Amino acid sequence: MSVHTEDEAEAGVGDREGRWRVWVGAILWAAVVPFGGWAGLRASGWEPAFLWKQLVAFTPYVAALSLIVLVATLVLRQWWTCLVAMVAVGVLASAVIPRMVPDGNPAVAGPRMRVLAANLMAGSAPAEVLVSLARRERPDVLALQEVTPEAVVALDEAGLEPLLPHRVLRPRPGVTGSALYARFPLREQPMIDIHFGQARATLEVPGAPPVEVVSVHPCAPSASSRAWCWKAGLRALPRADVRGPVRILAGDFNATLDHAELRRLTSSGYRDAAAVVGDGLRPTWPAGWPSWVPPVVLDHVLADKRVAVRSFDIHELPRTDHRPVSADIVLPRR
Repeated sequence: MSVHTEDEAEAGVGDREGRWRVWVGAILWAAVVPFGGWAGLRASGWEPAFLWKQLVAFTPYVAALSLIVLVATLVLRQWWTCLVAMVAVGVLASAVIPRMVPDGNPAVAGPRMRVLAANLMAGSAPAEVLVSLARRERPDVLALQEVTPEAVVALDEAGLEPLLPHRVLRPRPGVTGSALYARFPLREQPMIDIHFGQARATLEVPGAPPVEVVSVHPCAPSASSRAWCWKAGLRALPRADVRGPVRILAGDFNATLDHAELRRLTSSGYRDAAAVVGDGLRPTWPAGWPSWVPPVVLDHVLADKRVAVRSFDIHELPRTDHRPVSADIVLPRR
């Protein structure tokens, strides 16, 4: 018969606790490292692979999950892991939180203008519902994407022309067409045409300098073969320039503010209207389909920094996978 001493029993308990701490530490490191890598890629702006262009859109969700891991490292007193988690949380929070905090506006006293943008999903959105939305919201500019020839006819039959008589139309079969409708005269500009057409025009608003408007719709990076036209479509959009016309870009960007390409565009002198009013995390896609995808913000109104943003809203439109967005802005005085 063997007899275990008290010291041997304590040693056994210590060994078990040591093994448990090793396992816990390994599990927490395995959890923290992906968050650290995500934060590093997001901060660097490097988009190394096609899949990352899709995944980075979900950064707000990753930021929220990283907080759970940070709390776990604190509770379990894994200090080195905690340090890495704190850095990751800080980087991700600095990317996401500004969209939730209202920003200031320039002191401008020109005319007010409302912009409404909607993706028609290859023209399948019901024209009468869109016209009803336009009648209720009374936009000065309506930027449409995925406009088909049939959709143009249906919109006029539903009564859009009396509301917005001026237009620049670039309808196409399928998903590559676009259009601009306006309450004020439009002067057509060359369309941005990189596989997807992005209608472009100069709007003559009484009492304001000319306003260049683009109905934005680069192709979606839904496959690796389409990544080039997504990037090229975003890079072809006009940069903001204080020496040039006031510009408003509105529509389905197929990008969030976590995409480096969109951040490069805004850094030229645009502000995201939703983020300006502290509403930059309200999702616009998917609107009901595919329902298993966590919703993200793909639709934007980007306003020249010389413009004041007073409000932003998201609307419902059946038979499309995007929610329309609108913004009330104040233009500089002429």
